[in-house]
Amino acid sequence: MARILMIAAHPDDIDFASGGSVARWVSEGDTVDYCICTDGDAGGYDESVGRVEMAELRHKEQRDAADVYGVSEIDWLGHPDGRLYVTHELRRDISRSIRKHRPDRVVIPSPTRQLRNLYGSHPDHIAAGEAAMCAVYPDARNPFAHPELLAEEGLEAWTVPETWISSPGEGADTYVDITDFIDAKVRALKAHVSQTAHMADLAERMQMWGYAQAKAAGWCEDGTPEDERRFAEGFIVLDTK
Repeated sequence: MARILMIAAHPDDIDFASGGSVARWVSEGDTVDYCICTDGDAGGYDESVGRVEMAELRHKEQRDAADVYGVSEIDWLGHPDGRLYVTHELRRDISRSIRKHRPDRVVIPSPTRQLRNLYGSHPDHIAAGEAAMCAVYPDARNPFAHPELLAEEGLEAWTVPETWISSPGEGADTYVDITDFIDAKVRALKAHVSQTAHMADLAERMQMWGYAQAKAAGWCEDGTPEDERRFAEGFIVLDTK
């Protein structure tokens, strides 16, 4: 069984991009942990909610969502929401999480902007993806990078064998069948009440997106009857041994 570390910028990013895959992997016996770079305090739609309160709320929502799947641990890095940059500190903090969990696979946001998808290219997502790539190589595997992680915390270098990039747009080369897990994905997203309560069509959105990914995988065609549709999530898989 695999040890998998999901790295994301915000609470709910994993659930939107890869929630069905997480549900499937946990059901198959894999151990899945999360590393979330910000507290999500710049999110939400209720202006009466203070930002400290919002961060606390989003911590709870993410834990509730993770419990839908059976996710183990969540590492919160606490960097500012909306102001995430590829800094030495962010690379170190992601490297800490990698060395702590020693995953067989990390799953990260795309580090490149999708010019045809504005919403898929949030600057925080891109920064998290690039910083995670830097942590995978060279930082986490290099015992001389971030030496305080070893000297002060006893975290030895770790080489991540496999890196999966989630929601890469049209460049996916690997698809996970989430047909049996689409309902779990929707339940997890509904746990993010501050972010999704206004989405009356949340389930339909996720089904249409998953159906589009299944068509890209060649598993469905346009016009496939609803009761015969499959759902998927796409990734680019990199050998990072």
